Order: sequence, then C-alpha cells, then structure tokens
Amino acid sequence: MAIFKDHNINVKQLLGFIPEALLANLSLTTKIDHYAKVLHGNKLFYLLLYGILDNDRLSQRTLEDTFNDSVFKILFNLDEGEKVRRSSISERLSKVDPDYFRQIYEYIYERFSASYTLTERKQYNLIRIDSTIVSETAGKLTEGIVNPGSSKKAVKYSLAFDGILPGHAHVFTSPKYGNEDNALPEVVMAHVKKEPGHQNIYVLDRGLQSTRTMKAFSDGEVTFICRAKENRKFELMESLIAEEKDMDMGESILLRDCIVRLYTGIPITNKRGNKHYREQLVDRFFRLVIVKSKAEDGKEYWLLTNEFNLSAKEIAQAYRRRWDIEVFFRFLKQELNASHLVSLNKNGLQVILYMTLITSMLVLIYKKGNALGYKTSKRRFAMEVRDLAIALIVLQCGGDPGLFFKT
Repeated sequence: MAIFKDHNINVKQLLGFIPEALLANLSLTTKIDHYAKVLHGNKLFYLLLYGILDNDRLSQRTLEDTFNDSVFKILFNLDEGEKVRRSSISERLSKVDPDYFRQIYEYIYERFSASYTLTERKQYNLIRIDSTIVSETAGKLTEGIVNPGSSKKAVKYSLAFDGILPGHAHVFTSPKYGNEDNALPEVVMAHVKKEPGHQNIYVLDRGLQSTRTMKAFSDGEVTFICRAKENRKFELMESLIAEEKDMDMGESILLRDCIVRLYTGIPITNKRGNKHYREQLVDRFFRLVIVKSKAEDGKEYWLLTNEFNLSAKEIAQAYRRRWDIEVFFRFLKQELNASHLVSLNKNGLQVILYMTLITSMLVLIYKKGNALGYKTSKRRFAMEVRDLAIALIVLQCGGDPGLFFKT
C-alpha cells in the first residue's frame, strides 16, 4: 500500500528486506535473548527503528512511551500486555550484543548495494571517509574524546560512504582517536578487508596528514586521495604538466600536477631521554595536484594521491564529491536524531549507530527510488509507516483499509 501514487517504491516493500527469519536466526547465533524477559532482539530492533522515525528527539523516555503505545504494538505484531520502563531500556542497551545489529546492518547494505547497476558500481567505487563528533548530553560518558579547549567528552562516528549508502561504521570513544590520523586509517583498512579485490578510491579531507599512513596505503595497494595542508614540504621529482602554466579545468584552475616525495618525522631519543623528530624522505612516490577554485575567491586545494592514471581534473572532481558524506552526516543529525546520545556507554552507542544507519539506508533507498530530497523522503517514509499502522488497526477491527485508503 502506497499513499503516494507517483512513487516507484514504498515502505512495505522496503520493510520486506528485513526478513523475520534473519532476526530469528541471529537471535540464536548471537545469543542476544539470553536473560531478556521482554526486550528480545527483534523487539528492540523494531523499537529503535520505529523510534528513530517517529521522534524528533530520541531518548530512553521516548522509547519507553513508543514501546507502550498500542499503535507500535499493532504495527509489529507485539502483545498488547507487554510493557517496559526507561530503566529496562537503558540496561538492555548497555548489555545487549551489538553484533546482532551489526550483522543486520551489513545484510541490508549487501542487499541494497547488490542492486547497483554496472555504471553505478563504477561510480560508487569512490568511497568517502570522514568522521563527525557528537557531544550533546555527553557529560556523563564513561569514556570519551575531549577536544582541545573543551572539557566536555564527545563521541566520534567514522563512516565509509559510497555516495548512496554507508558501507562501514565505527564508534570511537578512546581519547587517542581524537586525532583523525588514528581514526580514519582504521576505517579505511576495515573497509578494505570487507571488499577483497576491490578497486575503490578512498577520498579523505585534511584529517589524514601522516606520511607513514600514506606509505602504508601504497604498500597495501590502497588508492587514496586526500587534501594536504597548503605549503606542505616535499621534494619535486617530476612535473606532469608539459608546460608550466595555469590550466583551466572548468570550476577550477590547475596550478601544479607533479610527482613528489614526502617527508616524515623519525623519532629520535637523545642521551637525556628526550624525544625529538628528524625529517626523512619516505621511499615512495606520490602525486601532488594543486588547484585554485574559481568560486571561492582563488582558494587553493593541495591534493595528495597515489593514483597516477586519472587526469588532474578527475582527481579534483573525485575530491569535490567527498562533500556527499558531509551532506549525509547532516541528514543523520538533523533528520535521524544522531546529534543526541541515547546511551552513554560504548555498547549502547554502537547499537544506536547501527540502528540509525539501518534506518538511514531504508530512507535513502526510498529517496533514490522515488527521486526525492532528504527531508521529503524522511517525512513521507514516516507517513507511510503511520498509514501501515492505521491499516492494520482497521483490519484488526474487522474493517477494510481499502475504504480508508482510496487509490
């Protein structure tokens, strides 16, 4: 049943991508339901899915109200007599096995990404890697990242985004991951392990600056494009421009395209036990592309990569598409409550992140299939979920939903 006649895909079809058999099987293999009296794995899954869609500000209190709501119980075929308290939800999130939700998340991603066309697959081999920080209500976190100049603890969500869907996710709470040079390589390498034989290009912003990491990527045949700090020190090996002159590339101007070697700091401990770093050239060639934006009043972008086959224009265009992940982060925070921490321990944070990404994938496929914007997709998706619940209520009362939803 779809209430929007011009839509190619509806909510009922999308919810069908989450088979009950999968949830039941995972309940056995992950032992998620051991010692759970009411909030079994499938019920917690549906509660979080519906709660994220139905609430502008998700919290343990709103989840309590959602579970105890008759509409929610009818929609997901739950017993009307079952009740939960906020404290039970809090305890369950802190102890439940996140692997149950991770496996559902990966299953749905694989199902949806398998429907990409050959053209789309080539397009979506460009993997955007980035992080976002969430610090709202994070004062009571047992472990968290503290940003410079702030005493408030925060959580870092780092993702791999293929242009349509998030293909990998990680929650960081350890202080050392406040440095993106520690967080982002872990996400890249975890994504690489999931896709053996891949031909992905990983696009990162200025969070990645470590020459040692760039060398490790090259040694591991991981192709990357990242933005370097302007005026970074390098040794010029060869210019890839026949004539040393500016070249118009449409939205930008090419200032330099060359093969370089980069410096790294080698730790040295002196006789007094003090550590300092000695500059040393890394035994690897990289490519430096410098472009000047026409739209941003001559702003320069220094792009480092180990990709030598693409043109300088294609390198610049690939980096420009990195912005897609920033738009996705904004969607998660503004439309799916990701800016508010529902749980204050890493276990619960992982569960909520996986559920938020599962919800986002359902909405994003709905968005793509119906050619809608982010806000419209989320609003209409939630409306269809509500109408499914109304239809079930009508049927349960012995009525005909077709009389209510005239098509």
